Amino acid sequence: MGKRQIGDMQPSELVITLLISEIAAIPLQDTTQPIASGIVAIFTLVILEIAVSIIAMKSFFARKLLSGKSAVVIKNGEIDQHAMRRIRLTVIDLIELLRSQNVFDISTVAFAVIEVNGDLSVLLKSENLPVTAGDLNIKSEPDGLPLPVICDGKIVNETLTSLEIDRKKILKCLKKEKLRESDVFLMTMDRYGNTNTVKKREGRKK
Repeated sequence: MGKRQIGDMQPSELVITLLISEIAAIPLQDTTQPIASGIVAIFTLVILEIAVSIIAMKSFFARKLLSGKSAVVIKNGEIDQHAMRRIRLTVIDLIELLRSQNVFDISTVAFAVIEVNGDLSVLLKSENLPVTAGDLNIKSEPDGLPLPVICDGKIVNETLTSLEIDRKKILKCLKKEKLRESDVFLMTMDRYGNTNTVKKREGRKK
């Protein structure tokens, strides 16, 4: 099923998950049942899930049949009451979903879509969209993603590889701040070399 959480599963995936858990419990609860039969059943369901996923990827009709489709509940600033009745969504539910997207005034919404997994996607009206640097014709460098280079006094080698730097650069930064590796609780660095350091706190004195 990939790296999905329960809330992101499609209906068929949730059913397969529940079936696997039930089948796995049978030989554990009843010692007379051979474990092999449970393993065969579980592998059959896994193969079935993979096959269904491949079919859904290749066929739009199968994907729509298995997973359903998204529903537009606000269109051009107006609530589509027919669509809300079809998916059995109340106005209170809609308002709560909007609040989860930091939208507290329904009149500011141009489009709102209930996705297949139940999430709400919102597009605000143009006059309510936040101003961006592009709107002001301001050119700016893309922000660097801060990654942890030291965690709990230990250098994270995987991060050094991602940033394409070596330990010497980290030690040089520590020397500049007059710190040792063991003194650092967390240090982050982005691709531009900007760092942020959190020192370890000393334990309470008895």
